[in-house]
Amino acid sequence: MNRSPRWWCAVAALALVAGGIPRADASEPRTRFQWWRSERFQKELVLSADQVARIDAIFQVTLPELRQRKEELDRLEQALSRLIDADADEMTLTRSVDKTEAARSNLNKTRTLMLVRMRQVLTADQRVRFSALHEEHQRWRRSGERAGATPKR
Repeated sequence: MNRSPRWWCAVAALALVAGGIPRADASEPRTRFQWWRSERFQKELVLSADQVARIDAIFQVTLPELRQRKEELDRLEQALSRLIDADADEMTLTRSVDKTEAARSNLNKTRTLMLVRMRQVLTADQRVRFSALHEEHQRWRRSGERAGATPKR
C-alpha cells in the first residue's frame, strides 16, 4: 500500500503524543500523555464519547502485547550487553543483535499499528486539528514547562 508522506507524518504525530508504553509497576516512571483522555484534546478535536471509548479500547487491547514485546526487548538488550561485556565473538554478537533488532521492530510494528487504528477513529478534520494540537503540545514539552501542567493557548 503506497502512503503519502502526509499520512506517515500523521502516524508519527500520533506516535509521539501517545508516547511510550505505560509501566505496570507504580514505582516505575509515569505513563506518557494519553491524548484521547485529555479534556483539552477531547474538546478541541470535538471527540465524541464513542470515539474516546473506541480509542481507549484500542489502547487497552494492545497494551498487554506492547508490554510483552517491551519486556522481550529489554531481556534481549540485557543479554546483548552481557555478551559485549564478555567480549563474545562477532558471530555470537551478530546473532544477538539480529534477535534484539527483530524484537525492537516487532514492538514498533505493534505500536504503529495501534496508532494507525486510533487514527482511523478520527475524521479527516479531527486529524488536521490533531496535528496542530500535537505540534503545540510538543513545543510546550520542549519549553521545559512543569510536567503534568496543561499548555496555555
